[in-house]
Amino acid sequence: MCNDAQFRTRWDNPLMSITYKDEAGVEAMRLACRLASEVLDYLTPLIRPGITTGEIDRLAADYMKQQGTVSATIGYQPNGYPPFPGHLCTSLNHVVCHGIPGDKLLKKGDILNVDVTVIKDGWYGDNSRMFLIGGESACSVAARRLCQVTYEAMWKGIEVVRPGARLGDIGHAIQTFAEANGYTVVREFCGHGIGQRFHEEPQVLHYGRPGTMEELKPGMIFTIEPMINAGKRDIKELGDGWTIVTRDRSLSAQWEHTVLVTPTGYEVLTLSAGSLAPPAFVKASATAVAA
Repeated sequence: MCNDAQFRTRWDNPLMSITYKDEAGVEAMRLACRLASEVLDYLTPLIRPGITTGEIDRLAADYMKQQGTVSATIGYQPNGYPPFPGHLCTSLNHVVCHGIPGDKLLKKGDILNVDVTVIKDGWYGDNSRMFLIGGESACSVAARRLCQVTYEAMWKGIEVVRPGARLGDIGHAIQTFAEANGYTVVREFCGHGIGQRFHEEPQVLHYGRPGTMEELKPGMIFTIEPMINAGKRDIKELGDGWTIVTRDRSLSAQWEHTVLVTPTGYEVLTLSAGSLAPPAFVKASATAVAA
């Protein structure tokens, strides 16, 4: 689940400092993040035309019980928000993020982001994926391209993660890639540190200037989760207090991984057997499936 960069009072604890996870913390995060990814693995064959977003939510809740995890989003209520009513977020077509599961039927040609955060033994794992409803052949070229470029933009940001790099390097890599492909980057929401709290420092913007913001150091764990719009970057919040949509109703896409800064580079923690393979430009040695 993305974190609101403009309204810091809505965070769990806006005054906390960056936490650096020790070996035990990293192992706990590997487990929580893998389990979060496995929820999406489980849902993948079930997300098809005719299912409702509410049914996806129910299926996920049942699977989390089998895993021994609990949803981080159900009842989640930062300052200024109503309690979130879903076990996950379902953001459809022009919904940017925080879509609430309900009675909406999926149809061929839709695109859907499913954002899952679980808690395992007090540690949080957070990730999201895009789904092409009815398969690639059912979706427009424009929709398929937006989802693919957004996926690659996330990985462009991941690829610059290493000790000594800056958070601004991540945002710059994502922004330049997305804009070079004719898209816009949502700026009101960002990635975030994560560990024994849902949202920690640092904020991970998906735009910015290289060489700026905090230096990356081993033990940092944070999400990278760009929201990319096919039209203008302007957004608005619906009356439910959660759902964010594109102001011009253009399509929006988002992918999310949780990433650990290692002594030599990075490790993507939210990988599992069903994860989409990284783009061809990603160095195979830099990624790892959590054991």
